[in-house]
Amino acid sequence: MTEKEKMIAGKLYYPGDEEILSEQTVYSHKLWELNQTDPTDTDTIQAYMKEVFAECGENSYIQLPFYANWGGHHVHFGSNIYANFNLTCVDDGHIYVGDWTEFGPNVTIATAGHPIHPELRESPELQFNKDVHIGRCVWIGANTIVLPGITIGDNSVIGAGSVVTKDIPANVVAYGNPCRVVREINESDRESRP
Repeated sequence: MTEKEKMIAGKLYYPGDEEILSEQTVYSHKLWELNQTDPTDTDTIQAYMKEVFAECGENSYIQLPFYANWGGHHVHFGSNIYANFNLTCVDDGHIYVGDWTEFGPNVTIATAGHPIHPELRESPELQFNKDVHIGRCVWIGANTIVLPGITIGDNSVIGAGSVVTKDIPANVVAYGNPCRVVREINESDRESRP
């Protein structure tokens, strides 16, 4: 099994493998070029997302700068997504985001992890990837970190500064470090702030 095949299968692999780096470098360069773009040039930003992302629906927008290990090549965006500045996608694995989801500034979504056992962290460096799934109409507050393998259910709100270490169900407000469910979304939320 090649290192690229291990990467795709979610097994421990060597990310410095020549085949992997040669492909990743292409996307890294495209991302560098994107981040030199005038942030009001929405046509260029949209064109980048349609070309580079694994999927990108209509009317989605990223406020620059944007950071991603693979330039967003493993990011699957639905439609009507808004990402504020400094969205960081550690997209060695796949990141799936449903329609109408919003990201505050400085959100990090990580799919990559490294072994716990110290001998496995010695040279050559090894890592593994676990896909992240973020549902439809989710709001993720500023400075939130979403760890590898997490699923966040539809309509949920993740409060600013949270570290999401476990799955979050649909239709809830959750926050904290570690992030935990605080309450369900209810009818009173039509009239009040979180």
